[in-house]
Amino acid sequence: MQKMPRTDRRPTAATLGIVLLLLILGVYPPVEGHAAEKYQHLVNCDLHQGTCSQRLQETDILLEVTPRPVKAMTDLLFRVTLVGKFASPESAPYIDLGMPGMNMGPNRVLLKSSGPSSYEGQGVIVRCPSGRKIWQATVTLPDLGVVSFVFHVIY
Repeated sequence: MQKMPRTDRRPTAATLGIVLLLLILGVYPPVEGHAAEKYQHLVNCDLHQGTCSQRLQETDILLEVTPRPVKAMTDLLFRVTLVGKFASPESAPYIDLGMPGMNMGPNRVLLKSSGPSSYEGQGVIVRCPSGRKIWQATVTLPDLGVVSFVFHVIY
C-alpha cells in the first residue's frame, strides 16, 4: 500500500510539538523593529538605577528590586515601601509580574512585612520566548488600588 502525500496545509502534531519546544527553549530569535518597541512608551521606571515611585490616593508606593541590574531567571528581592496617608494598610500588598499586552500566566510575588510600612518578597522574572524585555510589576494594595511599574529586564 502506497502512502498518499498530504494535500492539506494544516500543521501536524509533530510540527506543533517542535514549534512549542522551540518556544519553550527560547530558540526563536528576539522580536526586532516595531514589535520590540511597541510598548516602549509605557516604560515608567528604571529599576536598574534604583527605586521607582508611583502615587496612589495620597500615598507614595516605592518599588525596589535587587540585585541590580534586574535580570531574568534570577532570584530577585522585591521591596515595596509605602509613604503617606495609607502607609499602614490592613492587608499586605502583593505584586503580579507580567508583560504589557501579553498574558504570561500567573507570577505573583507575595510580600511580608519587613518593618514599618515596608514589605519584601522573593520572585523570578522569566525569560519570554518572544525576546521582549519590557516587563510590568503591578503592585496591588488591597482596598486601595493598583499601580504599575513598567521596566526593562536584562536577558
